[in-house]
Amino acid sequence: MWCRDNNLLLNVNKTKEIVVDFRKGHTKHLPLIIDGAVVERVSCTKFLGVHISEDFSWSANTSSLAKKAQRRLYFLRKLRRACAPQAVLSTFYRGTVESVLTSCIAVWGGNCTEQNLKALQRIVITAGKIIGASLPSLKDIYTSHLARKATSIARDVSHPAHSLFDLLPSGKRYRSLRSRTTRLTNSFFHQAVRTLNSLPPSA
Repeated sequence: MWCRDNNLLLNVNKTKEIVVDFRKGHTKHLPLIIDGAVVERVSCTKFLGVHISEDFSWSANTSSLAKKAQRRLYFLRKLRRACAPQAVLSTFYRGTVESVLTSCIAVWGGNCTEQNLKALQRIVITAGKIIGASLPSLKDIYTSHLARKATSIARDVSHPAHSLFDLLPSGKRYRSLRSRTTRLTNSFFHQAVRTLNSLPPSA
């Protein structure tokens, strides 16, 4: 109805439905019907380059990133064999490999399992051996991206999530968000608040 009122056409054939339900009891979800057509229900879908699973496990996403990054290591090796300078190798790595491994890392980095993170980190280690230099770990990059994004949201009063960053009366720390599950505790906003509270006062 919203699309029709705003002169937009919704292509039902290209629309997917993903149900996120963590309740313990089995719940039957009725199919989503738009203009008489049933929307296909999937357990995993790709949105803006990120594979989102109904259980938020991120395994499909990290697996996809690992495969893509592994293929690009081939070109890094070719540059090494061509005796390219270390500076060129590092620049190529950051632009073609690291950019893939850290794509939207602030979103999935907190809930990524140790096993999946190690699989991605092995690619970083391999790239470091090819280049002949130590490279920043994915955990360090995750923390950096998280802090930068959280700071941006906290300063932008027009951001929809700005209210989640509520300063305490002291004006130095943000109020911690409540959570009952590990999944929620490791999600972006909860991690973001803790990260901002861990930064030195001068930051």
